Amino acid sequence: MRAFKKPVTLGLIVGSRLFFNGQPALAARAQVVAQLEKLGVAVKTMPAEATENGAVQSRKDAALYGDFFRAHRDEIDGLVILLPNFGDEVAISECVSRAALNVPILLQASNDEIDKVDVHSRRDAFCGKISVTNNFYQYGIRFTDTSAHTLDVDGGEFGDDLARFAAVCRTVRGLKNARIGAIGARTSPFHTMRYSEKLLQASGITVVTVDLSEIIGAASALSADDRDVRAKLDEIAAYGAIPATIKRENIVKQACFSIAVDRWIEENDCDASSIQCWRSLQDNFGCASCLSMSMMGEKLMPSACEVDVMGAVSMYALALASKAPPAILDWNNNYGRDRDKCVCTHCGNFPKSFTGDTPEISNLDVLGEVIGREKCFGAVKGKVKSGPMTFFRLSTDDRHGTIKAYVGEGAFTDDPFPMDGGIAVTTVPRLRALLSFISRNGFEHHVAMVRGHHAAIVEEAITGYLDWPIYRHERPEPATPLLVR
Repeated sequence: MRAFKKPVTLGLIVGSRLFFNGQPALAARAQVVAQLEKLGVAVKTMPAEATENGAVQSRKDAALYGDFFRAHRDEIDGLVILLPNFGDEVAISECVSRAALNVPILLQASNDEIDKVDVHSRRDAFCGKISVTNNFYQYGIRFTDTSAHTLDVDGGEFGDDLARFAAVCRTVRGLKNARIGAIGARTSPFHTMRYSEKLLQASGITVVTVDLSEIIGAASALSADDRDVRAKLDEIAAYGAIPATIKRENIVKQACFSIAVDRWIEENDCDASSIQCWRSLQDNFGCASCLSMSMMGEKLMPSACEVDVMGAVSMYALALASKAPPAILDWNNNYGRDRDKCVCTHCGNFPKSFTGDTPEISNLDVLGEVIGREKCFGAVKGKVKSGPMTFFRLSTDDRHGTIKAYVGEGAFTDDPFPMDGGIAVTTVPRLRALLSFISRNGFEHHVAMVRGHHAAIVEEAITGYLDWPIYRHERPEPATPLLVR
């Protein structure tokens, strides 16, 4: 929850040139602050009185603002640069270079009005933005463009751009400093879940490991009389519908396991986790892990099954981009002869709001048939309700020494599918092309999904600021917002 407790904080630069009217610079400052306040985004900038018209329009101003931002670098997640007029491209570039924040940058330029282009009213920001971007290219400064080349600071279009940009900043900030728990060992036959911990660490992502026996030991030390266990039992009862046939002792085991996992994650400051979900846990303790993972995901602390660390990172990225609970699923079944439709499933780990309905909490079906249902309580079952969705997968590619990804958008449908567990009937445009890409590039069968369309945010964060190659399936034209490198 670290990334969600701290609001996004953006540094603000207003660019201007001395021979232009200074009032638009002051107005733009007030307008963008009002836009960001609506979004719950904090602003870090110097007072307007620090420079003429509250703007950066000389090398002296650039040094003043650059040093200010550098002093507050631990607080700033991104920069917003406004060009209410042509701006001073050298001052702006030197300011960003001197601050050396290495954070995302959103560059805006204001509209001229056709009846206000006299020498005292004209802005020329349309042209000035190109001059700034040319200097950014020379300096090697990356930035995010707005959805239109010029737009009004107080308009809804720029408000949407600011909201997307804040999400990009949150995603970049979260992934650069993520801590991912790996609870238990990879089940031996699951070579699919192999990954490179070293490649993750090179990108700032730390994996924290623990043997499953330690979690089982901590869970075994708890009893139904413990205060935390009683509270967890109440939480479970409110989370979904439990059939009357389920024994209370099995629910208690699940509560104890959840508490042990919760405590370990808190002690190790983890943002997301992956768990050895079968079958050691069932054989040696007597419950499933699905419910624990589902409840953590509902709190924006996503957890992937089968010790899928890269799946956990993928889920966390979607949570950062959307502020909604993601899930990990299998690309699992065709749907009749519809080539753009498939069924995505998992045993029962979907967060309940991802499903969209109150789930049933009962026993694992497939594993229960093999080892006995008495050992398998904790599966969260339900069919995902229709609506837009985003899919995303990260993978470490040791053959090429990089982290790679794909992302795209589709929808959940209400089509029936009579299978047990968590079920999502999914439609994706040109699904066959996507599956061919996944297969030919060695991606896993697991995929992270979240409700809503957030692919542009994920793509921009990864392509522009994290340097991981990514495939965007069915990219819209033009993409919004665009990333210029």
